[in-house]
Amino acid sequence: MDRFAWINLLYDFYGPLLTDRRRQVLELYYEQDFSLGEIAGELSVTRQAVHYTLKRAEESLEHFEQKLNLAARYLSDRNRIGEALAALDELGAGREKAVARLRQLLQEMQRSGRPISRTPG
Repeated sequence: MDRFAWINLLYDFYGPLLTDRRRQVLELYYEQDFSLGEIAGELSVTRQAVHYTLKRAEESLEHFEQKLNLAARYLSDRNRIGEALAALDELGAGREKAVARLRQLLQEMQRSGRPISRTPG
């Protein structure tokens, strides 16, 4: 995953934990594709201040991920769902009804865009 996509994923998980200013700078830079100079003009600050705020925001997101590991677990779960769907395809038509139900459940989970909660047991 490239850096741009990674930061956007982290922002989806941890954006609400950032200060308003850091969230605003990240949104302008990553979502609206503003340059540092354009953000500086929009916020009436220096380009250096924008650069500093952007770097601190990215570091905060990375720090949250190091502590909580939500994005990595989410990606891992999404990959495992894909692998489970592929394994179902390999089972063949012998157990059509059960395979169809499992496929439906996995596809619903895959489309939901939410991490899969893990329950003990």
